[in-house]
Amino acid sequence: MSGSKKVVIAALIGNALIAVTKFFAAALTGSAAMMSEGIHSLVDTGNEVLLLHGMKKARQPADERFPFGHGKEIYFWSFAVAILIFALGAGISLYEGFLHIRHPEAIENPIINYVVLGLAFLFEGAAWLVALKEFRRAKGDWGYIEAVARGKDPTTFVVLFEDSAALLGLMVAFLGVILSQTTGLLWFDGLASMLIGVILALTAVWLARETKGLLIGESANARVVADIRRAALSMPSIEAVNEVLTMHMGPDFILVNISVKFSPRLGAARLETVIAELDRSLKQQHPRIKRVFVEAEAPPLEVA
Repeated sequence: MSGSKKVVIAALIGNALIAVTKFFAAALTGSAAMMSEGIHSLVDTGNEVLLLHGMKKARQPADERFPFGHGKEIYFWSFAVAILIFALGAGISLYEGFLHIRHPEAIENPIINYVVLGLAFLFEGAAWLVALKEFRRAKGDWGYIEAVARGKDPTTFVVLFEDSAALLGLMVAFLGVILSQTTGLLWFDGLASMLIGVILALTAVWLARETKGLLIGESANARVVADIRRAALSMPSIEAVNEVLTMHMGPDFILVNISVKFSPRLGAARLETVIAELDRSLKQQHPRIKRVFVEAEAPPLEVA
C-alpha cells in the first residue's frame, strides 16, 4: 500500500469515529461549536472517501478515449474536496454559529464536550502525525510551503491541511465551550462555531489554489526540466535544445515534448536510434517520465 493511501485511510477511520462521538455530544449538550465540529469531521470523512475514489480511478489504464491514462482524476477529486470543505464544512459551521449567536442556548452537561474534545484531539493528532510523517518523506529537501507549491501528489497535503484545520478547530471549540460556561455569555459557543467556519473556508481556498494548477496542467519541476535539457545536450548527435515542454498527467506520469536540432551529419537510419536512446535515458533518470515526444527542428533565428 502506498504512503499516500495509508494517510488517507488513517484519516478516514479517525474522522469517522470522531464524527460519531461529536454528534453524540452535540445532541446531549446542545453545543453549536460541537455540532460544527461534528459537521467538520463528517465532511472530512466524505473527503477521504472521495480521495480514495480518485486514487482508484487514477490507476485505470490508458484507453482509446484517454490515451494518456486517468492520472488527473486525483487532481479533480482533490479540487472537489476543497469545494466541499468550503461549501459544506465552512458554510454550515458559519450558519450554525450565526443562529446560536442570535438565539444562544445553554450548554447542558459540558463535561461530555470536554471528554469528546479530548478524545477527538487524541485521534486527530494521531492521524495528523501519520500525514506529517508521509509529507516530510515526500517533500525531501524542500521547505513545507515550497513542497506544497511544487508537489504533484495532492493527497498527502490535502489530508495534512484537513487534519491541521481540524486540530485548530478543536482548540477553538474547546475555548468556546469553556468561555460560555465560565462567563455565562452563551454567544461564545456560537462565535466559536463561526470561527471554525472561517478556518475551514481559509483551508478550502488554499487547497483549491494549490490543486487548480495541477488540474489545468502543471509542468514538471524545474530540476526535472533541467535534467531533460542536460541529458539531450549530452548526446553528440544533438546540437541544440530549442524547447522542453512537460506536463504532469498524474502524480507519477510526466509527459515530455522536446524540440531539438540534430546534427546535419546524422543519417535517417541513425536518427531513430538516437531518439530511442534519448527516450530510454530520460525514463531511467526520472521513472515518472512515461511518454517522450521528440521534434526535430532548427533553433529559431535571432532578430538583430
